[in-house]
Amino acid sequence: MHCMSPLPRRSHRDPADRVVTLIGKPGCHLCDQARDVISAVCGELGATWEEKDITRDEELYRAYWEQIPVVLVDGAQHDFWRVNPDRLRKALRG
Repeated sequence: MHCMSPLPRRSHRDPADRVVTLIGKPGCHLCDQARDVISAVCGELGATWEEKDITRDEELYRAYWEQIPVVLVDGAQHDFWRVNPDRLRKALRG
């Protein structure tokens, strides 16, 4: 009889080890809304977050100007335009 080993469990990362990046620009109302959601969710889960201004970074401007606000989790694009708090929580709990 062949004994099968259990399926490996997906490891859950500690949200405190995750970094959320908000890419936006001044005067953007969607960026303001995204900032509020990110601040609340990261504060709740203990994740770190940072903000980058596309008007001060030519590379970010070229990459994201049509999508702002853009949210990255650990450097990978997670969302743009609107940030869903439940989806962000799930991504941070990974």
